[in-house]
Amino acid sequence: MFEVRQTEEMINKTFRLPASLLDELTKIAEHEKISVNNLVRQCCEYALGNMKKEK
Repeated sequence: MFEVRQTEEMINKTFRLPASLLDELTKIAEHEKISVNNLVRQCCEYALGNMKKEK
């Protein structure tokens, strides 16, 4: 059965990325059949979750 779930609040923000990085992200997103926005969000979440912890 379809269930509507609440999602986290989304906020628009503009970031500048090198053209070569955006090209690579676009190719990956197309291959994975997801939006570039979704891919960038997942990359950021992964990076933040795997940062070296300061002592």
